[in-house]
Amino acid sequence: MDNTQYYGALSRFFHWTMAAAFAFMLFTAIQFKQENYSWMGAHKTTGFVLTILVVLRVIWAAMNAKNRPHGTLPVKLGHAAIYALMIAVPAIALIRQAGSTRGDLVVFGMTIMQKAPVQVDWMTNLGNALHGKLGFLLFALALGHIVMAVVHQAKGEKIINRMIGK
Repeated sequence: MDNTQYYGALSRFFHWTMAAAFAFMLFTAIQFKQENYSWMGAHKTTGFVLTILVVLRVIWAAMNAKNRPHGTLPVKLGHAAIYALMIAVPAIALIRQAGSTRGDLVVFGMTIMQKAPVQVDWMTNLGNALHGKLGFLLFALALGHIVMAVVHQAKGEKIINRMIGK
């Protein structure tokens, strides 16, 4: 359970597991080449798992809100933006997937969503226009999150300690 000084084991699990998965997503996104994209299956599988983790993390954060370490308004706004993008980016990808004829969404060998019988342009256009751009915005905010955590830690505020449990 979280407390006002430190994040608990479940919050730390969500944070670090998702951080590693988002780093992998960045790696696969950078590898993207329309003609030959061998990382697509791994990108989609990791994205699907992240979607589930985001939903669980949001539920956990809401249930545990009063026990978490307190932050200033800029901290709360920054985290709200990160959470909004963690929800929007995969939601847009799933909308694009639902309207695409390119292929099924297969996760760990299971078909989660079949390709559309006919392309739905508004769905694929939305995904093509926003998924990548918002994804890179999410990574930029995550980088800012890391930088600010280091800055606050250097000031003696022990921000990083909260997320490593020390």
